[in-house]
Order: sequence, then structure tokens, then C-alpha cells
Amino acid sequence: MDVLSRVREAGVIGAGGAGFPTHVKLNAAAEYVLLNGAECEPLLRVDQQLMAVYTDEIITGLVAAGEQVQASEAIIGIKGKHKDVIEALSERIKALGFESYVSIHILPDIYPAGDEHVLVYELTGRIVPEGGIPLAVKCVVINAETALNVARALQGHNVTETYITLQGDIPCPMTVKAPVGIPVMEVLRRSGIDDFTGYSVIDGGPMMGAVMNDYNGYITKKNKGFIILRKDHYLIRKKMMTEQQARVIGKTACEQCRMCTDLCPRYLLGHDLQPHKLMRTMKYMPGELAEAVTASLCSQCNLCEMFSCPAHLSPRSINGWYKGRMKEADIKYTPSAADYKTKEMRSYRMVPSKRLIARLGLAAFNGDAPLTNPEWHVKEVSIMLSQHAGVPAEPIVCEGDTVKAGQVIGKIRAGSLGAPVHASRDGQVVSVTDKMITIKVEAAYV
Repeated sequence: MDVLSRVREAGVIGAGGAGFPTHVKLNAAAEYVLLNGAECEPLLRVDQQLMAVYTDEIITGLVAAGEQVQASEAIIGIKGKHKDVIEALSERIKALGFESYVSIHILPDIYPAGDEHVLVYELTGRIVPEGGIPLAVKCVVINAETALNVARALQGHNVTETYITLQGDIPCPMTVKAPVGIPVMEVLRRSGIDDFTGYSVIDGGPMMGAVMNDYNGYITKKNKGFIILRKDHYLIRKKMMTEQQARVIGKTACEQCRMCTDLCPRYLLGHDLQPHKLMRTMKYMPGELAEAVTASLCSQCNLCEMFSCPAHLSPRSINGWYKGRMKEADIKYTPSAADYKTKEMRSYRMVPSKRLIARLGLAAFNGDAPLTNPEWHVKEVSIMLSQHAGVPAEPIVCEGDTVKAGQVIGKIRAGSLGAPVHASRDGQVVSVTDKMITIKVEAAYV
């Protein structure tokens, strides 16, 4: 079985949060394959530890991906502060005989260094066009955990586990290896907290993650981190602001200082995204969608909302509101530029991670979260059929079937974008719905 087929059958998806099926991304031709090791979201610790522990697998997975897309060069992007990881990568690249193909590029410790457009520019000097993807400039980007899963797929292992950082105002910060399908609450309790009455949980990183409404869900291949903070923390209160509140406050309080624009990562790359103008449109002519069409260029990195605005307004929420309205009206942005140049002041306007962490009130929690592989004592696992970009997987098992860990239980629907899903534990199927497949785990695992 070739690389593309094995990656597809293994259910490998983008592990950085978006969940785009990797077999689709690798079914292309590119000049560069780039490893996104930036992990620029504050407090998350997954990729940096995986690169230290599974160095050989991540390198070989990257090389396999590069060969699949016929890339002439593979580049690992990693922040200079991870000196031990850089040393390990350099040593193993040479030992594995890939030094003529794989190189390491030191990234500045800024946010959002892991944004695909920013990463491509930092590693290659190429600017992804407005509304485009890295392939538009002959680049393919995968993250560290995805490269690890590619390597494991080539060894015959399907994706049945993920790595999750637990961090925040908790007794036991850690990064855990967790089976797909176990209850979210089982993972949250590893933080050392049992009663979450006075806490809120952000699913993902502090910048782009959302506050969870309940904890009754199940772990998917896309889960990357849970940030646990007290409910009165500034970050929680900020994220709990509704879209309606953001629009009302923005209309009355925006003073058009344009700091949101001047620090916008996409604007600094030469894109015509100017959040201060979208705030102005919201104030004076909110219904004129044609005046806000550039909102579709927003990456939702949240820098404007969480760092840039001196009045603590919500430009990102306004951008998101306009994006939703334009999707409903089927209005699309058409780029007017053919060539892009970075803003002259870009190098002076990139936001240092330490300053961002301090602004978010997270400096006290910016410590280690050691990688662990705990035992999980669960009676059931529930495998979501939609864990990826595209349509849900199609169940191929029935209630009463006996399954083994790693067995495919949901396949890609014919002619659709998607990825298969697999059982993460041996057991018996007890329920099949259009949303999930629940497996009663064998007694040996209880």
C-alpha cells in the first residue's frame, strides 16, 4: 500500500486543531513540505514534547510526506527557545541520513508563529495569497503530531490516540496520551480537580479556543489542550462575551485608533484585512455586507481582541459575525492584488509570546506540563463520526459486533471529504447513531 493510501486508511488528520484529512493535503505536488513545530498558543506543550520524545518518527513522517508531494526540501519550523529539542532534531536528522533534505529554521517567539500563512513566510519568504492556502505557493504544511501519525500509519498503526495538554489554575499540569472516545471529564480530572463548579474550561488554546458549555463530550483526534481557569479570570470573562454584546459595545466605544489593524498578522503580510475599518462599518452601516467583505480574510487568531485593542473591544467577534453573514448571503471576497509585500514595520510589530501571556493574565500558569501515558479505566468509549473537516464517517459496524482496537468502524463516504474512524479499545458495539459509535470496553481494560 502506498503512502497516500496508508495515511488515508489510518485516519490521519491535521492534529493542530483544524482536522483537515491529511491524505487530501498530501495528494498534491509542492516544492516545500513544512513541519509546523511552532505551537504558538500559550500554555500548550504537545508538539514540543513529541518532537523531543518521538524525534525519529516525526522526522521520518515528515520525509515521507515530502516524498509523497515530491517536495525538493523539508523544513522544520521551531522556536529558538526549545534548544534541547533543536539539538535532538539536528542530531537525528544527521544520524538518519536526511541532512541534505531536512533543515531546521529557528522561528521567533511570537504569536501567531504557527499560523500557516505566517509560518510559510518565515520559512520560505513566500506570501500565501489572500484567501489562499499554502499550496498556492507550492508549500504543504503539517504539524508535529500529524507527522508522527504519518510515520505510525506507515508502520500499520491507525489513529486511535491523541495528546492533550492540561494547563491553567490547576494542581497537576500535564500532557496526556489519551484514547480517542474516552469521556472529556476523565481527562479533565487528571488536572487534580474533581469539582469544576468554580472553574471554566477552554477547549484548545487560550487565544483561539472556546469556553466549553458542558463536559459531557468525548475526546476526538482534534483535541489538543484544555485550559482550566477560575470563572472570574479575565480571560474567561472576555471569552464569555456574546456576539451581540461585542457588536453593541463596538458600535459605541471604538475610537478608530487602528491598533487592531497595525498588529494584525495577515495585514502585516500585505493582505487587505483592516479590522478597524470593519469596526467602523459595524458602527455606521452594519447591514452593508459589501463594505465588510474583507472579513473573510481573518484567520481568527484573536490577537486584535485579546492583545491589540486598548479599549478591550472585540474586532475578532465582529469579523466573525460578518463572515457568517456573508456565508449566508453567498458573498465571496475576490482578491484584487496579484503580488504581495509585507509591511515595512512588520518586524517591529510582531507580538512576543511573553508579553501576550502576561496580557492574558496567564504568566503564573506558564510552566511545564510533562508528557505522561496514564492508564485509563473506562467502561465505554464513544467514537464520534465527525472528528475532521468534511462530512461524518459512515458506520460499518452494527450493535452487538465485537471490535478490536485499531479496527475501522466508520469509513469515508463515497465522493466526500472525510476520514475513517477506528475503535480505540477492544470491546462490543452497544450503540450506533448518526453521530457516534459506542463500544463497551472489555473487562481487561476496566
